Amino acid sequence: MLQISDVTYLVRDIDEAIAFFVDALGFEIRSDEDTGPGRRRVVVGPDGGGPGLVLKPGTASDVVGRQAGGGVAFFLRTDDFAAVHARLAAHGVTFREEPRHEPYGTVVVFEDLYGQPWDLIEPPAE
Repeated sequence: MLQISDVTYLVRDIDEAIAFFVDALGFEIRSDEDTGPGRRRVVVGPDGGGPGLVLKPGTASDVVGRQAGGGVAFFLRTDDFAAVHARLAAHGVTFREEPRHEPYGTVVVFEDLYGQPWDLIEPPAE
């Protein structure tokens, strides 16, 4: 069996990215290791498991925030859309639209601290 465990996520600054992912999104720090002079390996991810994001400083500013060429690259699934939406709004997160209802659930597109779009989705009740 194969599973994706972690994905590299380009950032401008590791500490500012940690603040966003932990404070605004509610992620946990899974590891924060010194890997040599001036280098760290930091992994953040949703509480409860699943793939994490390995925060890696980007070398070109035009790459940071364009993980998927400007499209949505990451999809956060929740069972409490209203609470997560309120948490993001309270932390000043930019929403590209108002929440909408689709056949696959309630969804909104928001931006991370670099302008990268993400989807927040609550699937419909079964």
